[in-house]
Amino acid sequence: MNNHRSRYEYIAETLARHGLGFLAGWTGLDRFVPFHHGAFGHERREEPYRTAEHLRLALEELGPTFIKLGQLLSTRPDLVPPEYAEELAKLQDSAPPVPLEDIREAIRQELGAEPEQLFAEFDPEPLAAASIGQAHTAMLSDGTAVVVKVRRPGVVAQIEEDLDILQNLAVRAARRWELASDYDLPGIAQEFAASIRAEVDYLREGRTAERFAANFAGTDVTIPRIFWDTSTSRVLTMERMRGIKIDDLAALDRAGIDRKVLAQRGADVVLKMIFDDRFFHADPHPGNMFVQSDATIALIDFGMIGEVGEELQEQLTDFLIAFTRGDADGLGAALVGLSVRKELVDRERLRASLTTFVSLYHGRSLGEISMGQLMTQLLNVLREQHLQLPAQVAALFKVLIMIEGIGVRLDPDFDLVEALTPYSKRLLQQRLSLLEVAKRLAGASADAGELLVELPGRLRRLLAGMDSTGIQVHLRAAELEPLVGRTERIGNRLVAGMVAAALINGVGGLVAGDRRWRSWENAMIGVGVSVAGALSGYLLWTARRRRG
Repeated sequence: MNNHRSRYEYIAETLARHGLGFLAGWTGLDRFVPFHHGAFGHERREEPYRTAEHLRLALEELGPTFIKLGQLLSTRPDLVPPEYAEELAKLQDSAPPVPLEDIREAIRQELGAEPEQLFAEFDPEPLAAASIGQAHTAMLSDGTAVVVKVRRPGVVAQIEEDLDILQNLAVRAARRWELASDYDLPGIAQEFAASIRAEVDYLREGRTAERFAANFAGTDVTIPRIFWDTSTSRVLTMERMRGIKIDDLAALDRAGIDRKVLAQRGADVVLKMIFDDRFFHADPHPGNMFVQSDATIALIDFGMIGEVGEELQEQLTDFLIAFTRGDADGLGAALVGLSVRKELVDRERLRASLTTFVSLYHGRSLGEISMGQLMTQLLNVLREQHLQLPAQVAALFKVLIMIEGIGVRLDPDFDLVEALTPYSKRLLQQRLSLLEVAKRLAGASADAGELLVELPGRLRRLLAGMDSTGIQVHLRAAELEPLVGRTERIGNRLVAGMVAAALINGVGGLVAGDRRWRSWENAMIGVGVSVAGALSGYLLWTARRRRG
């Protein structure tokens, strides 16, 4: 800790000043502030809201890293109680403006020229000043209006120091704080570090914007262009987006924009990102979504993104299937599969909580379900059971809750569950498709084959161990024959499964890969099923002969 002593002292003093000395005690920071009355817990507010408010104020004082941390925690109701999440959501990422000369110096260092030489116009007054960067409006020589984002001087060094401190504090808290031991605090600190490091890299943000532009090519969604000649990791020049903030109801009404249509359009934009592209904007708050004069939507600010990998998509599909069936056991298994930490789960307690949760929604029509309430209650269950979601899943839940809030504000009758239905059906259809079934059977066959290959070696090691310890096993032939019969039947089923999987996989791959076979698809599938059926019949007949 000595490398950052002055920063540790400032953090400890700030926490103590806001009556949050208990946090300093749990993280080992208490030794950096001389003890005095009220410094560590004596003045702690009993009212949850007041304590949450002091936490927000303390994070604001501690600067950009802690502001971003608070904003992250506000989106993690699986980790923090609702009153804290609500208060931390009020954190404003704003800061005093950087002096113009510092901005000019940064541009000179990065781009090799004065702003007036690089742009036809450059507004010395900032458009916005945030904790990480400052934005100025400008114009290119061809008349294109742009926004130039410039990273604050020294902010990266400060963030790196704070990230090192947060990692140390997370390790200490996990050891000293009983409640924290139920969560992977060092893992959360690492995820946060990766997120904020990505956010300060403007080159990455530019590439992300171009990926979104490619995903929305040919649609009515506008993504700002990136101008690489005047962009670096510290300076980013992008097309300026104009329009009405998507939640400015009065302005939308004056412009004659149909808010009901806009609510559905906004939801479709986000759901396309999640389910079709599997690459989504992780912070689609109203300030990042503009409605243009033709009622189309423009997105900005691509510092926070999320991805839905294949494994995560399968886990979410399992969750969806279990929820629609009202299956508390299946829902529990899906949530444990999603969770970061699985070894501490009390399965019976989780099942009881989920049975209650499912009873609230099972059998209700789509129009009676609020996705926001559903997810909030589910996240409460997760927090009570100390189940921690991966960052990508938490981001996904946050985005869905956020887009439902925007949709309901635009149109009180907006129903996110109904908007989700086509995407949910598609996921279920994909799960039950021929190629997907073949893929799963092929995977199961591979696992079975691997087990058969390993089995002789495992048996030899077992017998060698039994021999060395003097264990003797006596089997009569009459006792052995049922075991042999069962083993033969299991082997027959494994072979049948592998053959059937290979057959279905081959037919599916042939049909999908060569259009000439499309017209024969039904016939080929019929033949495949017939062969598999014949094989099954043969195995059943041989099994009966053995029993006879």
